[in-house]
Amino acid sequence: MPIPSSFTRNTGLLLVLLQIAFIHALSAQENPEKFRKEVDQIVTNTPVPSGDVYLFTGSSSVRMWKDIDRYFPDVTVVNTGFGGSQTFELLHYAEELIIRYAPHKVFIYEGDNDLASGKTPVTILNTMQKLVSKLKSKLPETEIVLISPKPSPSRWQLKEDYESLNRLLEVYADKTIGVEFVNVWDIALNEKGRPNPEIYLSDSLHMTELGYDGWAEMLEPHIP
Repeated sequence: MPIPSSFTRNTGLLLVLLQIAFIHALSAQENPEKFRKEVDQIVTNTPVPSGDVYLFTGSSSVRMWKDIDRYFPDVTVVNTGFGGSQTFELLHYAEELIIRYAPHKVFIYEGDNDLASGKTPVTILNTMQKLVSKLKSKLPETEIVLISPKPSPSRWQLKEDYESLNRLLEVYADKTIGVEFVNVWDIALNEKGRPNPEIYLSDSLHMTELGYDGWAEMLEPHIP
């Protein structure tokens, strides 16, 4: 029995509409301007200090490190973490959140939310390379430290992707002048090789003070 032409046309139209809806939804998810208000507030509330600045930026694991200056009392620390951000969003706001401060050294934590959103390790690396290139162009004297995405119980199913991304970031840092890599993955694991529940909040994603103690221990050698 032949399929009526009207059915075929309607089905084709439905598929087109679904594709358009998907593209719009994806565009909304990938719109970095969703953080504009938060970024503007950071800029307003975080003046540019004098002297050598050690700047920490990236997603919520940095944003929630509220007492970071307590860990590094001998230097001037600025925290411009925002979101749940992804690497492409930090690239978008690099002028406001990094370059305007002309830091002596910048510590970047991104990739965590990228992986959770479905991006591949290679895609994330490519975006990180664009960010680093932009910083090197605008701030040739600034040293760059890439902090490895951490493990967390809520995203443990992505373990292999995290490990792959961390390997890519480490190799990239090793071969790039002025870029360092700090591994905070291993210190977050217990004796069974799984995320230590003691260092996570109830959301099984963000860290307690104990988790930040571990980060500070790994980062301290990179802060004179």
